[in-house]
Amino acid sequence: MKKLILSLFVLLALFTNAQNTAAKFGYVDTDYIMGQIPEYKAAQLELDKTSIQWQKEIETKYTEVDKLYKAYQADAVLLTDDMKKKRENEIINKEKEVKDLQKQRFGVDGELFKKRQELVKPIQDKVYNAIKAVAEKAGLGFVMDKSGQVSLLYANSKYDKSDDVLVYLGYKK
Repeated sequence: MKKLILSLFVLLALFTNAQNTAAKFGYVDTDYIMGQIPEYKAAQLELDKTSIQWQKEIETKYTEVDKLYKAYQADAVLLTDDMKKKRENEIINKEKEVKDLQKQRFGVDGELFKKRQELVKPIQDKVYNAIKAVAEKAGLGFVMDKSGQVSLLYANSKYDKSDDVLVYLGYKK
């Protein structure tokens, strides 16, 4: 966080010195904006409903695995070695199936992630485009998001001094 704030001050100083005009800044609260959009609320409700349904399904399957394990423990003294191996493999396979299902649904590129991309991404893109349009209309050089961690949502490319910094450092002519 300190690095981000320090970077912003350094950028502001560079812009002020390089342009002799201060860039105009603005900020938005994307959490507030998204909370005011009915389509976003509906998408979140659908995602929550789906997530709860899938979680219950997975919990049910874990309960089944637990029942199999308890039954195995109760019967273990009566089972032959071959029967024990067979039941152990059955339990291991069932548990693997449940873990695979959990990963398929909730993993990094799982179904919930894809569903979120499908439902929420178009709304986020619409909000970003609106932020950009409002910033350009207001003549803002930068727009930051105050919700959560501070992040830069929009930057007018005329204020990009990356090449100037590389020239100053001697990495570019």
